[in-house]
Amino acid sequence: MGEEFGRRSGGQGRFSQWLRARRPKDTGDGGREALLVSAAAAGLPLSPAAHPAGYRCSCDRIGCPTPARHPVSFAWQTQSTTDRSQIERWARHQPEANFITATGMVHDVLDVPASAGEAALARLLEAGLSVGPVAVSGDGRMLFFTATRGTPEEEDEWWPCELDCHPETMDEHPGLRWHCRGSYVLIPPARLPGELSVDWVRGLEHPLPDPLTLLETLTDECARVAGESPDPAEAWPSRR
Repeated sequence: MGEEFGRRSGGQGRFSQWLRARRPKDTGDGGREALLVSAAAAGLPLSPAAHPAGYRCSCDRIGCPTPARHPVSFAWQTQSTTDRSQIERWARHQPEANFITATGMVHDVLDVPASAGEAALARLLEAGLSVGPVAVSGDGRMLFFTATRGTPEEEDEWWPCELDCHPETMDEHPGLRWHCRGSYVLIPPARLPGELSVDWVRGLEHPLPDPLTLLETLTDECARVAGESPDPAEAWPSRR
């Protein structure tokens, strides 16, 4: 594919078609539960999340700013678990629920615009670098799952997610959010309002890489997307 793959409209179009071809059409209830269990078996802690109710959110909040994208419980960090029995109970008793995975425990997630992610993924694979699980969201984001930066013994060494989600960091990492301690992302399969979805492009059979091995390429492609956009703010993630 080459380093310039994805920068030319033809290459990017072919890669986008490849991504769409790899997305599951319908997992069904059994397939959904199996994917959730496999995520927990890979060490990703899960917790139930809201789901679409038409074009709205299933929660009771009027004008929910992140419909179908947030945990059900305020205690999601302590509730998140890899226990198979608990996840199976949740999946069966809440058949419409999405699930989130809490980051910063076992894994982090690098969250970028989908167009930047597609080009970056092509470059990373062509370079022979280790790329872990990757998910794509119908609302225009791509999620690169990586190993966490660690759980240091000293509390002041923690790197909270808030350091990477404010607009003042946009010049350094335009459009990129690093989900680590105190954050979460939807875990595939998930449904979004408007019949959109979150699906795996590369599954959890791929080992979690060091996030720093992906960061330069992702940042480069995010900067390109931001530079090509008439409104740079469009590259910035407005939702979790």
